[in-house]
Amino acid sequence: QVQLVESGGGLVQAGGSLRLSCAASGRTASSSAMGWFRQAPGKEREFVATISWDGGNTYYADSVKGRFTISRDNAKNMVYLQMNSLKPEDTAVYYCAASRRGWTTILFHDYDYWGQGTQVSVSS
Repeated sequence: QVQLVESGGGLVQAGGSLRLSCAASGRTASSSAMGWFRQAPGKEREFVATISWDGGNTYYADSVKGRFTISRDNAKNMVYLQMNSLKPEDTAVYYCAASRRGWTTILFHDYDYWGQGTQVSVSS
């Protein structure tokens, strides 16, 4: 079992930056691949970024590539999403997720555990 708690969301102006954090607890947290997803009002949850269990591989949605960076610190059981050059269309609830597969995956159903989400709002 893995428990996930996100933090770091908030309101920011377009062009600004935020760093989301995800605290993971549980015996298998450090061996799990981690991902960030987001869900805007009236839209389906969508993939944002993923990182392998060892941090050696990452993958991003085209919409955030070059602006967002996912990273992890297994010693602290933390996962981060650094978001730069934010746009109003980045406004959503951001969710941290863990996959027991260990490898990067963009598929929603590959993730076994989810956090409660943190709101990110970007004003124009």
